[in-house]
Amino acid sequence: MDVRFEGDELKSVLNRLRRAQGQITGVIKMIEEGRDCEDVVTQLAAASRALDRAGFAIIATGLQQCLTDVGNGDGSGETTDEMKARLEKLFLSLA
Repeated sequence: MDVRFEGDELKSVLNRLRRAQGQITGVIKMIEEGRDCEDVVTQLAAASRALDRAGFAIIATGLQQCLTDVGNGDGSGETTDEMKARLEKLFLSLA
C-alpha cells in the first residue's frame, strides 16, 4: 500500500512533522540547559501530539486511497479484509 500525497495534504503533513522536529530540538536544548521539568514535559507532550496528528493524517490519506483503489480494482491482489487489517494495525500503532 503506497500512500500518495499531493498539494495541501503533503504540505499539511510536512508542516506537522517540521513542527514536531522543532519541538523535539527545543526539548533537547531545554534538557541541556537544565530547564524546569514541567516545561520540558509540556514541550515534549506538544511534540508527541504533533507526531500523532501527522501519523493520523497519513493513515487517513492511506485509508481514503485504499478505499478508492479497492473500488477501482487496483490489481494488487489484496482483499478488502487484508487491507482493513493492515490499516487497523497502522492505526493501533499510534494508539
